[in-house]
Amino acid sequence: MENYQLKASPSNLNVLMSAYACRPDKGSEPGVGWNMAKEMASHHNVWVITREDNRQAIEAELSANLVQNLHVVFYDLPVWARWWKGEQRGIHLHHYLWQLGIYFLAQKLNQEHKFDVIHHVTYGRHSSPSFLSFMPVPIIWGPVGGGESAPVSFWDDFSFSNKMYEILRILVRWIGEHDPFVLLTAQRSKVAIVATPETRERLKFLGAKRIETIYGQTGINREELEQLSKIPTVSNCQSIRFVSIGRLLHWKGFHLGLKAFALANLESAEYWVIGDGSERKALEDLSKNLGISDHVKFFGSLAREQTLLKLGECDVLVHPSLHDFSPTVCLEAMAAGRPIICLDMGGPATQVTELTGVKVPVNSPGQAIQEMSKAMVRLSLEPDLRIQMGKAGQQRVSQLYSWESKGKFLTKLYYEAVHGGIN
Repeated sequence: MENYQLKASPSNLNVLMSAYACRPDKGSEPGVGWNMAKEMASHHNVWVITREDNRQAIEAELSANLVQNLHVVFYDLPVWARWWKGEQRGIHLHHYLWQLGIYFLAQKLNQEHKFDVIHHVTYGRHSSPSFLSFMPVPIIWGPVGGGESAPVSFWDDFSFSNKMYEILRILVRWIGEHDPFVLLTAQRSKVAIVATPETRERLKFLGAKRIETIYGQTGINREELEQLSKIPTVSNCQSIRFVSIGRLLHWKGFHLGLKAFALANLESAEYWVIGDGSERKALEDLSKNLGISDHVKFFGSLAREQTLLKLGECDVLVHPSLHDFSPTVCLEAMAAGRPIICLDMGGPATQVTELTGVKVPVNSPGQAIQEMSKAMVRLSLEPDLRIQMGKAGQQRVSQLYSWESKGKFLTKLYYEAVHGGIN
């Protein structure tokens, strides 16, 4: 364990963050950990504990762009306690044990710095505990997610192994929700933050005293907002290009998007798929079987910059995920002025409104595919509507999903936790 420390200010609160995932060069949860720590350091004195694996990326970023009031402490389990962990293998067990390990480190840091508040940031799973909740310091837990599930009626399209994945996911969540340390984390937290109504219901079950809803776990920084807002919008109906971006996994629902695109039967339209994963071959085979392979392009996994460039060449994001709790790609698409077609569930349903896209009910797969298909046809015929939704999306992201707005929201909770505003 080493401390990579920068200049601190004697004012404001002393905040300890737990961010297992925290990297400036990544999106998703690593990006959440980094951006949240960086943003809160503009308001307070922040100490963030993260994994040793993140050291190189963080030190490179801080060497190029110093962040005042930010202190990064790197920690990992001893070799004998993590020899079994692979890149993805055993990651949740490793996270559990890592959380236990940093408790003792946090005790030492607290003796030195006298923290006013603790904030558990990543991983944001409601069924995994934060042992920092046992410290004599008010703790904020979240945003957390994981209460979202793929409706059973949608499992018919899943392979046997994918069905087993869903069953195992539900089982692991059930075990986690009955872990006494998870229950105590929920009950000892001054406030638990959620991004979806599904997870809010799970935290009520766990006995959380106060639950606050934030507009998504992820956010967009000012530089990205400016960059994405400059992407031009196509305003003709000669052709339209849909795009889905993400890991090609069964629960991402991209097979639903392809089926809807085939049903829409738009002669001059294209559907781009950006990402890679275990379902790629199945999706490629599906596009052939549907007779749309000439209109569908698979680009594989691209660097973030390339992905955003490809997004700028498309007109509509299709994101029919079955249990996402805060997808960054929807925010990026809205920031770029692109309307979104998604399912009316989980994180996308909280990010997208009727002004910024189309949310499709999830009564059945057939009905969802039909409704998505109708949305594709409508948006292909009404380019002015695409522009209108795109502008509304940009406004929504700027107002609610910037890291600056999240920083103000969290600062309010910090002061309430410290000064008695939260019982």
